[in-house]
Amino acid sequence: MRHAAEQDLAAIVEIYNASIPSRLATADMNPISVDSRREWFHKHAPERYPLLIHEIDGKVAAWTGLHPYYERPAYLYTAEISIYVAPEFQGQRLGPLLINETLEAAMATGLKTIIALIFTHNERSLRLFRSCGFEDWGHLPDVTEMDGKEYSVTILGKRIRD
Repeated sequence: MRHAAEQDLAAIVEIYNASIPSRLATADMNPISVDSRREWFHKHAPERYPLLIHEIDGKVAAWTGLHPYYERPAYLYTAEISIYVAPEFQGQRLGPLLINETLEAAMATGLKTIIALIFTHNERSLRLFRSCGFEDWGHLPDVTEMDGKEYSVTILGKRIRD
């Protein structure tokens, strides 16, 4: 794992776009562009909201990032985690490694709480986060609509420091 550099942005976007058709990992319904993600990319900083890359044989296999959970001052010590794995590297048990590395990076930032917002029908991701110590903190019934179907979101959380 290493901190993302701007030359990784195309791979980050490619992996993200590959997740859109499944309707499991993102509420985006159409592919995004590298240009549309530049501002988002530059909001990440290792000292506050790290964006991490995992490489296998020199290829970006996955990325994970911490993002502001809610941009009001009272939420300063809470971040949302995102994890995306390239299709060809899924099923290789990268998830626990990615989560644990991200939590370790979060400890260096001063963050106290990490939140994961996961579609309730994404049972694989729910199992992954629960296996890494995240707990169910909430349920948002039918708050999204994709392809004419409503979906619920489960909120998972983990305190990393008191």
